[in-house]
Amino acid sequence: MTAVRVKICGITRVEDALVAASAGADAIGFVFYAKSPRAVDVEQAEAIIAALPPFVTTVGLFVNMARDELQGVLSRVPLDLLQFHGDESVTQCEGFGRPYIKALRVKPGDDIAARVNEYPSASGVLLDTYVEGVPGGTGEAFDWSLVPTGLNKPVILAGGLQPGNVAEAVRQLRPYAVDVSGGVEASKGIKDAQKIAAFIQAARGV
Repeated sequence: MTAVRVKICGITRVEDALVAASAGADAIGFVFYAKSPRAVDVEQAEAIIAALPPFVTTVGLFVNMARDELQGVLSRVPLDLLQFHGDESVTQCEGFGRPYIKALRVKPGDDIAARVNEYPSASGVLLDTYVEGVPGGTGEAFDWSLVPTGLNKPVILAGGLQPGNVAEAVRQLRPYAVDVSGGVEASKGIKDAQKIAAFIQAARGV
């Protein structure tokens, strides 16, 4: 089986981005959502991306951002992939000249397959924990048994992952990728190099 891909999200510092890349992260994520403790501005993201080595995918996370504002970010920041974490419809996710993934917050009773099918143009779907009023970054895991098999998009698993549980998550779900933020931090927005390395090793069974 192909090794699971790993995204380290909520990067706010050049040094954390370089640690993630050195540890083998496939992607790093930038949170363009002012209410998040891991939010970055355009200048921070520009500086971090400029320092990255090649072959690390840069992902921008957006929550119900106005189209013109998002276009303004993209005019400055060379993001490879967009991640929509709010209530965006498929048409609101399209038309930016970038591939995108749609985050879906999972709770009991959801028809996840039907929700995935609402985004036929998505490159993949990110499954995160549902917490009322919080678009993501809760640090809480959801019941992985709620995820049906045979979804027609690559699945990125998020929500409460950390070095101690990611191997079991990969074993159970065989996702395309795993996404972590709080689970590899020393404090909110500040990553821990040892936790990043341990997470990636555990995810890949190294």
